[in-house]
Parts: sequence; structure tokens; C-alpha cells
Amino acid sequence: MRIGFIGTGVITEAIITGVVKSEYPVSDIFVSLRNREVSKRLAMMSSKVKVLDDNQAIIDQSDMIFLAVLPQQAEKVLSPLHFGDLSQIVSLIATISIERLRKWTSLKAPLSRVVPLPIVANHDGMTTVFPPSKTVQDLFGHLGKVVPIETIETFNAFVVASTTMGLYFDTLETMAQWLGTKGADYTSARTYLSALNYGLAQTAITQPEIGFAQLRQDHSTPQGLNQHVAEQFRANGGHDAVLAAFESVEKYMQKLSET
Repeated sequence: MRIGFIGTGVITEAIITGVVKSEYPVSDIFVSLRNREVSKRLAMMSSKVKVLDDNQAIIDQSDMIFLAVLPQQAEKVLSPLHFGDLSQIVSLIATISIERLRKWTSLKAPLSRVVPLPIVANHDGMTTVFPPSKTVQDLFGHLGKVVPIETIETFNAFVVASTTMGLYFDTLETMAQWLGTKGADYTSARTYLSALNYGLAQTAITQPEIGFAQLRQDHSTPQGLNQHVAEQFRANGGHDAVLAAFESVEKYMQKLSET
């Protein structure tokens, strides 16, 4: 398989890193020169990675193409290109529908949208694929787990859920800063909080038969400290804030998809 990437950002780098470290049968990986720093770093990673300054050349030499440009640049970058007889196209552009991509480019090849997490670089990822595609699922199956999705409504909901990464790290930073006010140095606070949350994530992953509500109960002694914090978070609008943010992002995505 020869794969190409139009656009080189964080997710492109994560996917290529994961592919290079995997047993996925790829002979060539073509990368655009849109981000020179990332492109140079990728080229140094493997002899399979080749940087080209011509997007059309990337398409012409690939079997599967990843679209990874920014949404606001997508039409301008993609419209002049001819996609020929590709076996598969994969869009990493979160807010652009398959219908709009086909309209801009006259794409005829099978096209799926995906939302991979950056940790696909370490083969720990969870990637949503819509619509399901054996070709796409095979690649991402080498980089972690795959969730094939049948409807655009469900896919968009998973996109919304994936937007919590910034919130997650912002919450950890808030905790680390609070520990700092109590005398902890930042390195110790960061190490402790990272290990704590990694352990909780591992607990959830290794016990998939147990729901989050039950895990919360299992980790909260009645009238204990964990229960107190959970109740205070809810009482102070924490849960409502999360749901409000999700609804806001959902509306924002809908607006972007219509412009």
C-alpha cells in the first residue's frame, strides 16, 4: 500500500509515526510540504517517508490519500486537484461533510471520515470511522482500536466527545496549580496527577463490562472524600457545564458544516 497525506499537522504526524512503528504493509508514505518542520521530522523517521512539494504528485503516486488540511483552507487546496483512480480517500477534516468534499473535488473513490486520537502514534489509539471501511479499519487497527460508525449523527457525537482533550489537560493544570499553593513543586504535582489519571484510565479500559457510574461508586467511599468532591462538582454546575459545552460545540459544528 502507498499512502499520501495532503496536510501535515499533529494528527498526520501521529498517524505516520504509528504506521512506521507498526506491521502495516506500506511501501511508501508521501507527505506534503505544508509544514516544513513536521515534514522534515517525518522524513528522518523512515526511508519510506518521502516529502513532496506538489499535492498532485502525492495523489498520483498513492493508493490511499488522507485529507488533513484545515477546514477553512480545504476548498482552496482540494478543488484544483484530480484524484483519479484512488482505492480509498480518508478525511481528517472534522467539520467538512463527505457530500461537500465530493462536490469540491468530484471524488469517485470510497471516502471515509475518521477521528483518530494523537496516541495512535503509540498504538494506543481509538479511531472512529464513518462510514465503515475495511481498508481504513485495517490501517487504524494496526494503531489501536477502531469504532466503525453507521450514521453521521453518531459520528458527529463522537467528534463532540473527542473535543474534551483540552478540557482534560486544563483540569489537570488547575489541580497542579492548587497543589502548588500548598507547597508542592510543579514537577511532583504533574507526575502525581498524570499517574493518578493514567491508573484510572487503565481501570476503565481493563474492566469494559463495568459502567462509569459503577466505577465512580466503587472509587467513592460513602460519605468519603471522593464522594464529597463528586457531589460538590455537580452541585457547582460541573456536569451542566460539560453538557452545555457539548451542545455549544455541536451547534458550532453544524454552523461550520453549512458555510
